[in-house]
Formats: sequence, C-alpha cells, structure tokens
Amino acid sequence: MRFEEIGEQLRTYRLESGLKADEIAARLGISRAALYRYEKGEVIKLDTVRRLAEMLQVSPLALLGIGVDYFSRINAFLERQRQIEEAADSQLQLGGALCFALTSAGFDQTLRGLWLEAAGMAADRAAALSLADQSLASLAQRRFLLEQRRPSITLLLSETALLRLLTQGIGAGLPLSERGRAQAKAAAVSEAEHLANLMEQAPLGVQIGLLQEPDPSHQAIIYRARDRAHVIANPFPPDAHPSWHIGIASVTSADDALAIHQRVAEACWRQARKGAAAAQWLRMLIMETRSA
Repeated sequence: MRFEEIGEQLRTYRLESGLKADEIAARLGISRAALYRYEKGEVIKLDTVRRLAEMLQVSPLALLGIGVDYFSRINAFLERQRQIEEAADSQLQLGGALCFALTSAGFDQTLRGLWLEAAGMAADRAAALSLADQSLASLAQRRFLLEQRRPSITLLLSETALLRLLTQGIGAGLPLSERGRAQAKAAAVSEAEHLANLMEQAPLGVQIGLLQEPDPSHQAIIYRARDRAHVIANPFPPDAHPSWHIGIASVTSADDALAIHQRVAEACWRQARKGAAAAQWLRMLIMETRSA
C-alpha cells in the first residue's frame, strides 16, 4: 500500500465530509496529531482504514485509492486536484472556458476579491469566508506547484462557454454588487485576451484549440504522471465559489475511462480552431460582447 496516497485520500474525504479533525480523532479514540500524521503518510492499519471509511461514509477501497472518488464539496475537490497536479507531467482539458494553469497573473487576486465580496453577503458569513479561505489557499498551492513543474498543457475550450464567460463575467452566479459585477466582466475580457495572446504566441508545451458546436456536455481533465494517470469529470469551473456552486466531481485511474476521454479529446482536437484563426475568432467575440 502507498501510505502517502492513503493519507491524501483521507484528507480529501475529511474535507468532503465536513467533519472537523478533532471530531474524527475523538471518534477513533486517537489524538488530532495522530490523525494528521496519517494524512501525511504514516503507516495505518487496515482496521483503522475500515473505521475511517465508515465514519466518512465512503468505501474502504476509496480511501485506498481504488475505484472512483466523488466530491460534492469544492474545497475537497480542489485539494484532491492539487495532489494529482503535484505529480503530473501533462494535462489535457476538454471543455470549459478557463484553465486555471493558464489563467493570467491577475486572475488569483481578482478571484479573491470577488469570492470575499460574495462571502460577505452570505447568510452564514463566517462559514462562507472560511470556505473561501480554504479554497484560495488550495489555489495558491496549486499555482506554486504549476510554476515549479511547468507541465505540458493541451486545452480544448468551448466557444459556447467562452461566450457565456464574456457575457456574465468571472464568478457567474455570485451575489455581487454592481461594481463587483463590472469588475468580474472586465476580468473575463482580460482572461479571454490572455488566451488569445497564448494562441498567437504558441509557447512551448502549450496547445489551445476552440471547440465549435456541439458543445462538450461536461469538463474533463486528463492528468498524466510517470507511473499513473487520472481523469477528472469536473463540473466546477476555476472561478466557482465553494458556497455557490452545486455539482459532483469524479476522479478515477481506470484504463477504460482514460481511453474513452483520450479518444474523444483527440477527435475534438482534429476539428477545433487553432493558432491564429482561433485567436482571431476569440478577439472578434470579445469585440462583439463589448459592443453589446
């Protein structure tokens, strides 16, 4: 067994359950420090894995990293995504309007401002702020790792999703002030212009295509490392606030899931707009939405 991987699974499922570390440790009859050591990869008994699985309401196989992982809480999903990215040498994204790994230098700060404004309007302000802080911390860790590793990235973005992004702005659906929504729309334009620049510059290790209709029914990401690959079916866009987005993400290493996602992505790539033509189309879309 890979105890580090079990520890990673334990941490993400603890976040998914909404239970506090103190509460889980008390039920197990161990200290909180011992629980954190398990999460860092200390040897753990199978009986403890079984008891933890019962408490977290998942199968023991899920904690062992076998089968499919499901996440309904964005902060738990972001933590699992960070763990996978930490070892990944490449990623291929199918669908969506944004890829966190290729967002602009100002994206994180913009997202922080929008998320914190929205959290301030929540019924349970303290809980919303706490969730926002957790997710922002995970994004900061992901950003650091991506800058260190520089994985190769292939994007197949949805033209329909890009139009929606430019029309509604970053963080669509968030309860924002009029000024906040204007900032969100301006940020969306900045991100679209950043993507257009990348398409024209074609930096080493980055490929971007734009998918025309029919639109992908969901966003999927394939991560490949030296000894393992994962495919994520992801309903959560990078700008989704953990308190204002509902969905279920899944993560699996199953060969059949990887094969079918790879096959669909390759077929989509052959038909996608690319290079200067894709950049020109995106710049026209930006101009149309600005004048609307």
